[in-house]
Amino acid sequence: MKITTLSSALAIVGILSAGVASAQTTTLNGVVSDQMCGAHHMMAGASAQKCTRECVGMGSPYALIVGDKVYTLQANAEVKKELYALAGASAVVKGTVSGMTMQVVSVAAGK
Repeated sequence: MKITTLSSALAIVGILSAGVASAQTTTLNGVVSDQMCGAHHMMAGASAQKCTRECVGMGSPYALIVGDKVYTLQANAEVKKELYALAGASAVVKGTVSGMTMQVVSVAAGK
């Protein structure tokens, strides 16, 4: 019985480790926005930069617009400063993607 339990526990650890190992860094090129507005900013008369910063200030997470897709960006405080600087602009964002959410590890100005 103890061997079966140990084998099961080791199998679970192996599966979890494989899941962590399979998370690969992805690079996306897009425009920094916020999740609420996406590609269509709603603040009348405001630039994409101003609208993004205002919406993020009110709690909307940063987002990256890539074609017709909107990726929600999760980032630490240092990366959020970089996203703030690039609000409304093209950016190259690196991180791990799960569904439509990206855990950002770095961001740089796009072309």
